[in-house]
Amino acid sequence: MTQIILLDVDSTLINEEVIDLIAAKAGVSKEVSRITSSAMAGEINFSESLLRRVSLLAGVSVTALDEVRESITLTNGAAELVSTLQARGDIVAVVSGGFTEVISPLLTTLKISRFRANSLEIIEGKLSGKVQGKIIDRRAKADFLKEIVASSGIPISNTVAIGDGANDIDMIQSAGIGIAFCAKPALIEVADRVISTRDLREVLKVI
Repeated sequence: MTQIILLDVDSTLINEEVIDLIAAKAGVSKEVSRITSSAMAGEINFSESLLRRVSLLAGVSVTALDEVRESITLTNGAAELVSTLQARGDIVAVVSGGFTEVISPLLTTLKISRFRANSLEIIEGKLSGKVQGKIIDRRAKADFLKEIVASSGIPISNTVAIGDGANDIDMIQSAGIGIAFCAKPALIEVADRVISTRDLREVLKVI
């Protein structure tokens, strides 16, 4: 039967944390990285941490986003995993606590049309330091999985969720199979499977 595979983006589908790359352009790497680490370890609420980090990016030119897009790299085996799943008729979707403005072109390349991510507010060519719309936190990630299930008619037992941090806990627990990929301890504790080799083709051995 057809499966739904839902992937996190930062440090899962790609090697980087996008907000950290933007922070480097803003000269606030240390401050943002510190908050990111705490959030991914489950030490602070993701939504609060995202708002705090994005506020530090106020004034950054949108041209920085172009540079960040060019610098992100797919995790080893990511393209092969996605194309293999799509070829066998599975639904591959992406959900991210990162930003649509950065990941959209990459998802187009991978032919992934189902995705959800945060959106940066841009005013007069610069980041305002705010996020537009609903924040994609751990609950929103799980809700997105359930939305895909409802719209496709595929049972939740035939879903696979893959992530690396505390923000992925709810979707990992909701899925038929929850995979912690090179993950933080908080996620490993609740996952059905753990992959420690940084190659997404390893997922094919699990599912």
